[in-house]
Amino acid sequence: MSLSSRAILVVMCFLFLSCTPLFTSATTTTVQGLQPRCESHIFNNGKHYRSCKDLPVLDSFLHFSYARETGVLDVAYRHANLESSSWIAWAINPTKKGMLGAQALVAYRNSTSGVMRAYTSNINSYATMLQESPLSFRVTQVSAEYLDGEMTIFATMVLPPNTTVVNHLWQDGPLKEGDRLGMHAMSGDHLKSMSTLDLLSGQVTATKSVNGNILLVKRIHGLVNTVSWGILMPIGVMAARYMKTYETLDPTWFYVHVVCQLTGYLAGLLGGLGTAIYMALHTGMRSTAHTVIGILIFCLGFLQILALKARPGKDHKYRTYWNWYHHTVGYVVVVLSVYNIYKGFVILQPGSGWKIAYTAIICAIGAFAIVMEILQFKKRWGSLFVKKSEDLQEANQSAFKKEILKFMNRWGDKTPEDLEANQSASTEVV
Repeated sequence: MSLSSRAILVVMCFLFLSCTPLFTSATTTTVQGLQPRCESHIFNNGKHYRSCKDLPVLDSFLHFSYARETGVLDVAYRHANLESSSWIAWAINPTKKGMLGAQALVAYRNSTSGVMRAYTSNINSYATMLQESPLSFRVTQVSAEYLDGEMTIFATMVLPPNTTVVNHLWQDGPLKEGDRLGMHAMSGDHLKSMSTLDLLSGQVTATKSVNGNILLVKRIHGLVNTVSWGILMPIGVMAARYMKTYETLDPTWFYVHVVCQLTGYLAGLLGGLGTAIYMALHTGMRSTAHTVIGILIFCLGFLQILALKARPGKDHKYRTYWNWYHHTVGYVVVVLSVYNIYKGFVILQPGSGWKIAYTAIICAIGAFAIVMEILQFKKRWGSLFVKKSEDLQEANQSAFKKEILKFMNRWGDKTPEDLEANQSASTEVV
């Protein structure tokens, strides 16, 4: 082996020996970083728990010790990365999966004193505001703390003996003025924060059937309402407004208008209102601006359908008033529908692509409406200006006729000699 080859071999061995400790240290750090965050947590009150679990969503962790023979469950629920103006809740549902029937531990930080408040709440209604109430099983030592952006609830529960598996769920939401608990988000991870907990093994199994169904129903709700109320309804209104002005499209415009409006309403009724009721029954949705506007739109749409039955003939004296009512309600429905769809996007959070696509469609519909308004301006509004011109001309003619009549009344029965005498008298007076 030559001298240069030996030198290269020595340098390579030196580099390998130098880098090995660094690589080993990095690997050890990575492995340690993969360990569950709950295992390394130390509570300030000195409590220790036999089991802990990193919950799959909402930066939450569950520590617990369970005695199967007595049913005593000592638990600590932690929620990290949380603003102080928030509330948290962890619950066990002994009867079913989901919110209804859940036995909850609730905590929040008083906005004035900064003191933590922890209590129990029996969720027996979807309209619950997490009011304080006793649970179906005994609970003691309920307390809470908030440190470094992390809120924790401590409690000891007494479950029925030999309980091994429970359905549990966890949530967080905003704390409003007056320390009122606001509604938690109805999208994303907030719909996934429930699972099955094995108290013996600590295994957490996500309730995919419930969550998957809710997410699918929400997508159907958003898609159906967007197409029916947000696209078909505006198209039906434009068909009635712009096709009607062309005699060759009569009565085609009427059928297009009716088909679009009825299809949109029925699709919204079955797919939109139906899915909304399903979500309300399974997620406990409360009354929001989006919900109230949606109900109002359905009511106005039903009134429009009833108005078709009461439509008077074209020559009827009340037809003008009916047209005014029908057109006004129709425009209100379209505006509210578009507005409510965007509010739905905020709640559903389907991704920017959906919102961009719908915005492009609405802009295209709006641009078409502007072009048609310009093209039909003279036909739609020209008669108004012609009428004003005719009214002005008629008024001028009437004024001229009045002056002629005054002149005739004053001088019509006098002879030319009388007019000349009156003129001479006027000159002498001057």
